[in-house]
Amino acid sequence: MNSIELSPLRILIVEDDPMMQLGLEQALEDYPQLTIVAQASDGYLGVEAALKHLPDLIVMDIGLPRMDGIAATQQIKAALPKTRVVMLTSHTSETEIIAALSSGADAYCIKGSDVARLISAIAAAYEGAAYLDPQIARRVLEHLRPPATEMNIGQLSGRELEVLKLMVEGLSNPEIAAVLYLSPNTVKTHVRGIMNKLAVDDRVQAAVVALRAGLV
Repeated sequence: MNSIELSPLRILIVEDDPMMQLGLEQALEDYPQLTIVAQASDGYLGVEAALKHLPDLIVMDIGLPRMDGIAATQQIKAALPKTRVVMLTSHTSETEIIAALSSGADAYCIKGSDVARLISAIAAAYEGAAYLDPQIARRVLEHLRPPATEMNIGQLSGRELEVLKLMVEGLSNPEIAAVLYLSPNTVKTHVRGIMNKLAVDDRVQAAVVALRAGLV
């Protein structure tokens, strides 16, 4: 990133591990374009700091106290859509990756990677491009290869589309039932119908198809 001409970036770090906070601060000191304007140790404080300091980019952990990084990212993106968010986390499950990306995260980087990868993620997010850590890219790509295409979305009913959007947001069947005033069994039937029509095997793959179709 030193070789790339960039405007100065004001960065907020949201991380609850003091040693990780210190490590990030020391790592980013080598890049004069990057200025850490604030740090927060949980999701609520992260949202407050973002609204107060209006950073250009946020380095966000997922496993945070009180409010996790996915929920915090959703709130921040709703209020500050131009603020870039780089997830830096040890979480590597498909569900969390998809949830993070659907929350508005611009990049997903794994803790323990070398600093160059984090800088690449920051640079990509700043340029408006998506970045997936190579450690998880293959896993995500595997879920981008279900036989269903975006065209299958057209087969869904209006109610199934409503259910699918809530699935992408990470709601469980009982939670979807409460939001849509349906019985859990009805929601279960809709979910089964959605997966059949989209020709996918699980909720994560259904979420990927919805994301690619631009439903969220």
